[in-house]
Amino acid sequence: MPKQFEIRPAQVADCAQILDLIKELALYEKEPDAVETTVKDLEEALFVGSNTFNNQPACYAVVIDDQDNPGKLSGFALYMLHFSTWTGKYGIYLEDLYVRETKRGLGMGKSLLEHLAQICVKKDYARFEWWVLDWNTPAWDFYLAKGSIPMTEWTMHRMQGQALKDLGKN
Repeated sequence: MPKQFEIRPAQVADCAQILDLIKELALYEKEPDAVETTVKDLEEALFVGSNTFNNQPACYAVVIDDQDNPGKLSGFALYMLHFSTWTGKYGIYLEDLYVRETKRGLGMGKSLLEHLAQICVKKDYARFEWWVLDWNTPAWDFYLAKGSIPMTEWTMHRMQGQALKDLGKN
């Protein structure tokens, strides 16, 4: 089946809709009140703003326009670069990939993954990594079918809130 959509880099004007998609994803992941991100946060991280790194975006996003509803987005992927001291190369860390429920099964998620993998191959990046919630069986099945390898011997650690403030004190 030929694709009925194209992946394109996000634009500043997409940030409000990307935030809406992030909120839909949070609802799906059973954390509807966890999103603190604002449109301004996205604008500054994805485009040149006060949260840039060396005057470059801190992260990147690609989107798929909804062909049935002009001006609306069907899905997005938000990612950033990371560096592996073991490979000596950059890689892509996928923060979020989301396709609206009504648009699933059309190949959009697969195309977003392929798009990011193509960036890795073209730029000679060594890794493409992301996290998947343990309970999210549809996502596990989807990623495993594409050839991903669960890194079960690693446990993510996170520091936030007061613990982060305490550790970051002078």
